[in-house]
Parts: sequence; C-alpha cells; structure tokens
Amino acid sequence: MESAEDPDGAEWTATLEAFADTIIPGEKRSPDDRAVAGVSEGGGAVAAGALALLEMPEGGMAPMLEDLASALDTYAEKYREEHGLGVDDTAPPFVTLEYQDRVALVEELTLPGHPEKVLWTGLALFCNMAFDTGAHLHTTEAIAAGHVGLLAIGYRPPNADGLWRFPEFSYRRPLAKLHPDTIASGSLA
Repeated sequence: MESAEDPDGAEWTATLEAFADTIIPGEKRSPDDRAVAGVSEGGGAVAAGALALLEMPEGGMAPMLEDLASALDTYAEKYREEHGLGVDDTAPPFVTLEYQDRVALVEELTLPGHPEKVLWTGLALFCNMAFDTGAHLHTTEAIAAGHVGLLAIGYRPPNADGLWRFPEFSYRRPLAKLHPDTIASGSLA
C-alpha cells in the first residue's frame, strides 16, 4: 500500500488513524501526535488496533485503504474550502482538521442519502470492532496485553486455564433447566 508520493504509507495511515480517532477518540500517543486529536482520556480506536484490523486481508478493506484515505482527504479539502478554514499543508488534509470539524465531516459522509454512506459507515464499523472486540487479536492475548477497548467495556479475563466459566447467572437465576444429558464441560453427551 505504498505509493511513490508516500513510500512508507505514513500519510494515508495518519488520515485513517484520524478517521478512527473521530469514531472512538483517545488520548494522544505523544505531544506531536496529529492524527489522534486527544479529546478523550485513555486509548480509543487507534490504540485498540483499528489500523491493524483494517489491514487484515480477511476484512476485505486492505486493498482500498489508500484510496479511502485519499477520498477522505479530498472531502476534507472541500470541507475546509466550504467553511473558510484556509489551507493547512502541514499534514494530510483530514488530519489537519480540528476534532469538531472531523466529526462534522464524518457526520456528512454517513448521513442517509450520501452516495458513499455504506462505504464510510463500513469503515466506522471496523473502527468500532477493533475497540469493542479486538477482532484482529485472539481474545485471551488481547486481554493479557491490556486491550483498551476490552478493558473499557469490562470484559473479564478467562480463568487460569484460559477458559471462561460463569458460576453466577447474569440474571441471578438460571434462564432454563439444564438438559439431563449435559456433562461437566457444559456440552451434551
């Protein structure tokens, strides 16, 4: 996903990180971080691995990421012009938008009736998936590594043997009687 203008992918990566940070904001990774706006404490979609998930071939988004970033930057340039924000060529156009302008632009792109709504909401869903599930990682590894999203939603770690068991019912009562052929593992014999 390298290009002649961007041999290491840094510009399009920054644009997609800024998009992910708009969906689930987090804190800056360093004082000079431009992609992450830093409007929330703790890690957001970027820290949760949104880019790693987007780049996985299984998701089908990887081949179009550079084009998506380019389109997002084009929309950002148009947004700047329409709102009299002036030109800022110190970083990719979407990255240079203030957080509230990023939000406003993403809202425009995901409104019913926008011709590319499905594309932009799909991209947003991947950002949510990375945060809510750590879908690019094995769950036990994600929890062991301190995955910010799983910690934020209170996902409990497995038992010492790596398996999840729930000795207490979430509704404080069983919802159904166990089948008489249920064995100790919870499976039917």
